[in-house]
Amino acid sequence: MNHFKDIIEEESKKDYYKKLHEFVYKAYEEHTIFPDKKNIFAALKYTPYENVKVVILGQDPYHGLGEAHGMAFSVCPGIKIPPSLQNIYKELHEELGCYIPNNGYLMKWARQGVLLLNSVLTVQKDLPASHRGIGWEAFTDKIIEEVNKKDEPVVFMLWGNFAKSKASLITNPKHLVLTCAHPSPFSARYGFFGCNHFKKANEFLKENGKQPIDWQIENI
Repeated sequence: MNHFKDIIEEESKKDYYKKLHEFVYKAYEEHTIFPDKKNIFAALKYTPYENVKVVILGQDPYHGLGEAHGMAFSVCPGIKIPPSLQNIYKELHEELGCYIPNNGYLMKWARQGVLLLNSVLTVQKDLPASHRGIGWEAFTDKIIEEVNKKDEPVVFMLWGNFAKSKASLITNPKHLVLTCAHPSPFSARYGFFGCNHFKKANEFLKENGKQPIDWQIENI
């Protein structure tokens, strides 16, 4: 099973997924839900299984109007850069000298093999965590387990306690697991700043004969 599409297809036959699908379908009819329906699986679409070199795990999508587009931490062009992403950019500046761009659109990372995966893939407008516990976690755990099976080395960046709780799914000794505090303004100073994860990831990729990630997001 080599493709995320196959995984989605296989999971969709399971009871939990049928219930999840029903809940989400109804939610889109009755409420304002993010991201747009066509972007729910954007992270899996833009970073195919065979391309995954780095996994950055988020919790659930941004819940403000126009922000979420299906990739963790990323926002569409023209949308104000959220505080956590501002801190990610600050850390990149300190580690690698990247300039702070004028946008939060992380498609460049996705295209290079950085899977920007939220654990929960939908959210109701202005209600953070409103779709936790309805089944998305079982689905995204399955995605992590499948990436864990890859023969090629992958870097997993687990920021904050929630992401760190997924470390038990990563059992393949070929992979590198990096953990630290979440980049949110509430916790970044407790270990996210100075974590050197981006530098460590690139060193690991190079050591394993892989092209490092160009982390610089350009101005639009």
